[in-house]
Amino acid sequence: MKRIVFPIIVLAIMVTTSCSQQKASQNDGLNLANLDTTAAPGESFYQYATGGWQKANPIPDEYARYGSFDKLREENQSQIQGLIEELGKQENASGSNAQKVGDLYKMGLDSAKLNADGAAPIQAQLQEIADAKDKKDIIRLTALVGRYASNPFFGFSVGPDDMNSTINIAHLYQSGIGMGDRDYYLLQDDHTQMVRQEYVKLLEKQFTNAGYADADAKQAAAQVMSIETELAKAHISKEMRRRPELNYHKIAAADLNKQVAPFEWDFFFEQTGASAFDSLNVSQIEPVKASIALIDKQPIDALKNYLSWKVINSAASYLSDDFINANFDFYGKTLSGSKELRPRWRRSIDAVNGALGEAVGQLYVQKYFPPEAKERMLTLVENLRISLGERINQVEWMSDATKAKAEEKLNTFIVKIGYPDKWKDYSPLDIKDDSYWQNIVRASEFEYDDMLKDLGKPVDKSKWYMSPQTVNAYYNPSSNEICFPAGILQPPFFYMNGDDAINYGGIGVVIGHEMTHGFDDQGRKFDKDGNLADWWTPEDATRFDERAAVLVRHFDNIVVLDTVRANGTYTLGENIADHGGLQVSHHAFLKTPQAQSNEKIDGFTSEQRFFLSYANLWAGNVRDAEILRLTRIDPHSLGKWRVDGALPHIDAWYEAFNIQPSDPLYLPKEQRASIW
Repeated sequence: MKRIVFPIIVLAIMVTTSCSQQKASQNDGLNLANLDTTAAPGESFYQYATGGWQKANPIPDEYARYGSFDKLREENQSQIQGLIEELGKQENASGSNAQKVGDLYKMGLDSAKLNADGAAPIQAQLQEIADAKDKKDIIRLTALVGRYASNPFFGFSVGPDDMNSTINIAHLYQSGIGMGDRDYYLLQDDHTQMVRQEYVKLLEKQFTNAGYADADAKQAAAQVMSIETELAKAHISKEMRRRPELNYHKIAAADLNKQVAPFEWDFFFEQTGASAFDSLNVSQIEPVKASIALIDKQPIDALKNYLSWKVINSAASYLSDDFINANFDFYGKTLSGSKELRPRWRRSIDAVNGALGEAVGQLYVQKYFPPEAKERMLTLVENLRISLGERINQVEWMSDATKAKAEEKLNTFIVKIGYPDKWKDYSPLDIKDDSYWQNIVRASEFEYDDMLKDLGKPVDKSKWYMSPQTVNAYYNPSSNEICFPAGILQPPFFYMNGDDAINYGGIGVVIGHEMTHGFDDQGRKFDKDGNLADWWTPEDATRFDERAAVLVRHFDNIVVLDTVRANGTYTLGENIADHGGLQVSHHAFLKTPQAQSNEKIDGFTSEQRFFLSYANLWAGNVRDAEILRLTRIDPHSLGKWRVDGALPHIDAWYEAFNIQPSDPLYLPKEQRASIW
């Protein structure tokens, strides 16, 4: 249930100017070259505010989408590369974090060894699957493969109980498909049919790369596609997955045969290592039931090929160029439109971040995150919290009883900034010189064991769900926390010498966005303690839904490409958070001296700079294939529509840029959303 949303930054001491007209340095946050002043703000504010950036930053061949976030991630990767290369110049004790980070990175760069090894690193795992004799072996292998590869058939995990967030319980959930969303298997439009055809080609190619004869590879591919299609047919939609109350079914372990499906549950859980618990949550019952039916009815050879595919597909990025290139041809080119594989060193950095995130993070924050930044960020977060509290108290559509509960929840937010107070212990994880893939397997099994030890134990609310160097942020409803890693707490989202307008329009909006997630269509269903509980009066809940429906209808009408429209229901939570973030941060900004003087800098009023700063967070270019993919799988609206879709609902934006009824983006007052 963790909500990984968008970036947040540190705000330093506010710097205001004393005269009515100042010239700002481009390093202070608003680069005028990013604008396209030939565009009209009321026609496309996104083009007006970011058109210059788009022209100056064409999409590199290795990207499907390239924007402000990607540039910052590139810079972070370069910083991490420098840290790792420094480790290579010193003697690192065997078993130290430095040895593990350095050795794993070097293995990712060793193309000669990777290509010489070919499929050898996965052969033992494939042989173990090939040796399966009966359905009980399939069940054992399903649990085993799920420890280090993508989940076959259905998923198993350990995490907080939605209705008792103090305790970790076991969870089962729909999983098992290789294309990310059920629609890729079910829709009949030309594009989706083409994607399916290319996926079958990927299957055939990778089975061949793994050592299958051509005829066997073709048969295995057909069997995998058949099984995944059956799984997809049973999956609930992404819109239904957004409703937490529909994804919570706590069941006694002894009743699984009756309430889900007859299965060797005790044996399965024994193989997962999680055999000692009384009850669990089956998030989606029908998909799990369908998975078990497939295990029952499918021939054992088909099931073995399916399990083998889970290993092959999970390992592909860590094997020879044959595997990597085939993987990129589908997931990169076909699905996203990328033209070129990212450099090997960048892919290796990603692998190290994934396997040893906090070990890298510890090095990162020592060099790039000054301690005083935490204090400055805490001050800004408190300003935004006060602003959101004031707005909640001012809304006319909510009763005093529900307002009191909302204020209570807001005041109990856990705020995490920069890096954890205690670091993960990687001493049980060995990084050896056998193969890149086997090290990834050990890292995955280390994380799995770390998760498993929490089963039945109290929830550790100090735990972080992102590494410090991550360029992102999140709100987690089960712990009622907002988290801003160090990686995002830097330019271009926050500028030490920037004026209030730039910083409130940038990181202030993003902080407000994360806070608003606690009160969006999902977050509002969790109480101050992180429990799935209805703390709203029925009348207030109805009024909230009516107001949220305004955003659903608005985004449903947006055409993202050709005849394809945005999905207002699936993106509702993020759109509410964008809307709330803008309203809350603007409310806080109005208290600053700069806002009250409305001085001009570079010819723009403080109000205009606020909205220009916000728009520049989403500056970017995106390929058509990626537009289609993201519209299908991403709960966030596309960058263009986080600007041109969001701002028409903000009254202050109309006043700042004199938007008139004749302008295409103009919405009559009665059609604008008003929630927080």
